[in-house]
Amino acid sequence: MAMKRIGKEKRSEVVVITGASSGIGRATARRFARDGARIGLLARGIEGLEGARRDVEILGGEALPIPTDVSDPAQLEAATSTIEEHLGPIDIWINNAMVSVFSPVKEMQPEEYRRVTEVTYLGYVYGTLSALKRMSPKDHGTIVQVGSALAFRGIPLQSAYCGAKHAVQGFTESVRSELLHDHSHVWVTMVHLPASNTPQFNWVKTRLPRKPQPYPPVFQPEVPAEAIYYAAHHRRREMFVGWPTLKTVIGNRLAPGYVDRVLANTGYEGQQYNGLVEPGRQDNLWQPVPIDFGAHGDFDQRAKSSSWLLWTDMHQNLVALGLSGMAVLAFVISRAISKGKA
Repeated sequence: MAMKRIGKEKRSEVVVITGASSGIGRATARRFARDGARIGLLARGIEGLEGARRDVEILGGEALPIPTDVSDPAQLEAATSTIEEHLGPIDIWINNAMVSVFSPVKEMQPEEYRRVTEVTYLGYVYGTLSALKRMSPKDHGTIVQVGSALAFRGIPLQSAYCGAKHAVQGFTESVRSELLHDHSHVWVTMVHLPASNTPQFNWVKTRLPRKPQPYPPVFQPEVPAEAIYYAAHHRRREMFVGWPTLKTVIGNRLAPGYVDRVLANTGYEGQQYNGLVEPGRQDNLWQPVPIDFGAHGDFDQRAKSSSWLLWTDMHQNLVALGLSGMAVLAFVISRAISKGKA
């Protein structure tokens, strides 16, 4: 006779990731897939979405790839409805999609600012609206905004992207305050990233004479992905991934003029590396590049695979216990020394 099952089987969480076809989004999809999540994968590039789908399924998750331009709220809303219809109510929404242009401001075109803003800022707004539309009535869910050190400090040659990330920061603060006012259990958090080894530097639009690169130091995309996963399951207001991110925020608050001069001297060279930009190089500002780039870029040899600051942030109780133990030990030793002298 079969034993009666006690309780309900735990439902796999439903996660939506925008910009899921490559880079941070791709690494984040893999991280959630390891726990068997059902994941709505949103991006424009079909090749990258199919690669992400394969990754998720190999790792034990369920994937629903939907080609979507997040700058179009109608497309995004339709994709969201499809995800809930096929995968179930959404538990976690991760806004991550982005485009950028590497260019001096004086060479930028108005339509380029508009496009970067529509994807990198308004894409987050539209995603948040779609998520709240479904989470608020259930009073359940978490929205993760993938931010950046550049939400606090603009750097040369990325004015459009920096402006969009600043806008996301301000928008999220407004949303968070309103949710608190409403006594909502829906949570919104920001995860601010350092420079990461993603394929964006292979397809970002650029006017630089040499190949674009992340401003060092550089981290592997799995480091931000772990932070995003953690933030999605712990009610943190925001997280700063990597010491370079926190150092940027603190430095800009304490001495912004000094940071201006440092970036003026290092920001141009630090975002380029050996080799001229190839003639006819494709970029994804207006259309996706039809290649599956995966999660990693070209900088594996110099990218860090861990962050002591992130580990400390994720293990605050353990760190506090260790510090308390050290304090007790120091007290005992000092008392012993004092008695010995007496």
